[in-house]
Amino acid sequence: MNICFICTGNTCRSPLAEGILKSKQLEGVAVRSAGVYATDGTFISNHSRLLLEEHGMPVTLTSRRFTEQDLEWADLILTMTVSHRETLRRAFGNSSDKIFTLKEYVGAANYDVQDPYGGNLGVYQQTFKELSDQIDVLARKLMEEQK
Repeated sequence: MNICFICTGNTCRSPLAEGILKSKQLEGVAVRSAGVYATDGTFISNHSRLLLEEHGMPVTLTSRRFTEQDLEWADLILTMTVSHRETLRRAFGNSSDKIFTLKEYVGAANYDVQDPYGGNLGVYQQTFKELSDQIDVLARKLMEEQK
């Protein structure tokens, strides 16, 4: 299964989610991330990079804008907010059956992941924890679906 995580600029939340899920090394699962308004080649947030490195997780150093090729590649597109989900569904309506918020897909009540952009390391740590918890649920769900 190919999974693409989406946030706004692909510098904070989606690179964290990508690194966290990649670190689980789930068989048959490929992961990438992108942003709905990203600029290709922008360095990810120092705090995101630091947290991934501290936890020994893979780091994708630069951002990418979500493209039609990502849409075709992905079996599942998981956004950080309802707004991201709706932006993609409006742009790619024919693929809306594979576009969800991360939290929606795993059955959480509140569908938005906190945006740490511009915050201090503590704010990024909170977002990292929030994503880690949700991705633990995602990993269990993916493993169940593979059975």
